[in-house]
Amino acid sequence: MAVPTTRRDRWLALALLLAVIAAAYLVLVHPWFTVPLQAINADIATLQERQQRVQAQLQQRGQVAQALQQVRSALAERPGFLREATAESAAAALSSRLQDAVASASPGNRSCVISNRSPLQDTRADAAFPRVALQVRLRCGVPEMAAVLHTLETGSPRLLVGNLNLLAQRFQQSPNEAGTGLDVSFELVGYLQPDALADGNAASAAAPAGLAAPVPPAGTGLAPAAAMAVPADPQATHDDASRAADAAADAATDAAGGGEEDSHED
Repeated sequence: MAVPTTRRDRWLALALLLAVIAAAYLVLVHPWFTVPLQAINADIATLQERQQRVQAQLQQRGQVAQALQQVRSALAERPGFLREATAESAAAALSSRLQDAVASASPGNRSCVISNRSPLQDTRADAAFPRVALQVRLRCGVPEMAAVLHTLETGSPRLLVGNLNLLAQRFQQSPNEAGTGLDVSFELVGYLQPDALADGNAASAAAPAGLAAPVPPAGTGLAPAAAMAVPADPQATHDDASRAADAAADAATDAAGGGEEDSHED
């Protein structure tokens, strides 16, 4: 005999069916299909956003190129690196620029004078840019010192002032000096472009190599290759010179003795 179903049993069966369907979705469908598709959709959204940014940047290409050209023109008019090809010439240019700055701040060196300036060696082994520096010592008044530092740091090419030491004192070592001010020491630093320094070194190395070979005088019987030969051993060169000198002295003695015998015979 069949058991009659009630309304409650039908709802319970429907709930169990829904629970089985949900469990099957969570176990079979969601981890294997839904999660990968959601990740793909997220990647697509990220790529679309990136593409929109790239398109916006490409639309600004003309403005960016114009701004870059303006910046390059400004840098060409105001270079940051020293123009000289070697460190020695750059140090001389730094010294000249310091002298001009002091003369501009204090005409006649009445309130500012250079007491010492000496080049510093660049001891950095792994530096990207060659460094040229001067150790400077000045005796200046306060306004003149400020003017000198402002002229050095705002000029072109770009220079840096480091290790600045200020000492207030009274001094008058010459009649033109006012007698009050600052005793200042600092390092004046500039930088060279690496390619410029390499070109300068190559030019200086090529200059001795390009000298013409010495030509032996006529009648010596020496070929140019023999005249160019240089002894490898300095001691051998010294010994050869000593033997040649002794031989010349003996020949002179023999010649003098022969002359005396001829005079006695006469």
